[in-house]
Order: sequence, then structure tokens, then C-alpha cells
Amino acid sequence: MFLLEVGNLKENFAKYFSVEAAVTEELKHEVFRVRHAVYCEELGYENTNPDHQETDSYDARSLHIALRAQAHGRIVGCVRLVQCDPDTPEKLLPFEKLCTDAIDRSIIDPAQVDRRAIVEISRLAVLSDYRKRKGDSGSPMAISEEDMGTRDQPRFPYIPVGLYLGLLVAAELHGIEHLFTLTEARLARHLSALGFRIHLIGRAIEHRGKRVPSVIYRTELMAHLPPFMQPLYDQMKQDMSRQYACEPA
Repeated sequence: MFLLEVGNLKENFAKYFSVEAAVTEELKHEVFRVRHAVYCEELGYENTNPDHQETDSYDARSLHIALRAQAHGRIVGCVRLVQCDPDTPEKLLPFEKLCTDAIDRSIIDPAQVDRRAIVEISRLAVLSDYRKRKGDSGSPMAISEEDMGTRDQPRFPYIPVGLYLGLLVAAELHGIEHLFTLTEARLARHLSALGFRIHLIGRAIEHRGKRVPSVIYRTELMAHLPPFMQPLYDQMKQDMSRQYACEPA
């Protein structure tokens, strides 16, 4: 994969999108509507419902991130960080229940790290109109070499980069170090190529396709974050710090 020439990523990203901490009920409802459109209506992972909002019991203890399109001001993508239950931190996160026998605990054992400093990345969703290769793999978000363009006509995957930078900001602001996820191996490879170090920590399982348990070590990733991403990260951190400070009690 060739090195992308992205110019000023911060300014270019701001032309098209913004990333926000979804802390208000209104913004959370917009996130849930995106999830319903993708997970229920398009992919059929969950049942549709009259409210056109996809929610579950983990949302109450999750950090929600929203991607807004500047062209019309609507939310077009989202992701969440599921936190451990503060009252019973030993309770398993969703991926731990699915991967009980698939995690290689010689690499890392989620049960043995500080449960207050771990989350699970989940419910990553982007509306189909904003995914470059519509209908490609039945995935809520996909990246391939095609999405990078060619040497003569490079592209940049603003949406996944924006969402992943946003979740990293949320993790830093909440003292989170380990970010676990179930991911397609191909998506992990392409995100790693963009600078997001994702470590596979076990064997693949069948969960809406082949998924591999993985982890991001936030401190390690930030130490190797590509320099051209740093200004955008810093801007998101400034914006989201303000949003979390205004979070309703």
C-alpha cells in the first residue's frame, strides 16, 4: 500500500465531517437511528422496530461517538465504547462472552487487567451512502486498497480514520488503556496500515462473518500515531473535552 498524500488532514476533514461525543439524549437518538438503518434495515443483524432506533442493555454504560456530515448536518456514522459495569467490573464484556475459548490468554487476558481501564469497541456503523463500496461485503464499514485510490489518484478514508480518532480521544479523556474488539481480519490489516495498531489476540470465531478478537493498546498507538493525524486528534480532543464537560448529570 502506497503512502497517502493527505495534505492538511485537519482542514480537509473539517470540510466534510465533524466527530462529536454523543452526550445529549437527542444526539444519542440520532446515533441509534443510524444503527437501526445499518444493523436492522440494511444488514438484518437485528430486528427492525417502530421507533427506528437500535439499542441494547450496554448503551447505558457506553461512550457514544457520532460522525456528522457537514453537507447537511446529519449524523451518518457512529461507534461506541462499552465500559465495564462499575458495580460489578468482573462481569464480562460482550466479546468476552463470545470468545471465551478463542482468546489466547498468553497474549493478554482481559480478566487480569484493570477492568476500569478497558472497553469494547462496538456498533461501528456508517450509512450506506457514505461507504465507498456499497454492498461490498455486508459490513457496516469496510476498507480496501481500492478505498485508497491509486498513486496517481489517491483517496483518503476520512470516515474510519475520523471515527477511530474519536474513540481514541474518548478513551484518553476517560482513562482507558485497553480497547478490545471483534473485527474482520481484513479491516484490522487496513486500519493498521493507516497507523492504528490493532493486535489480534486469538482465533477467528463466527459472528456475523469471521471475526477475530483484537486489542488496541492506547498508549502504544498514540506513541506511533502518524504525525499528519496529530493536529486532527488534538482538535477532536479540544472539542470533545468541551462536550464531555457539558454532559448532562
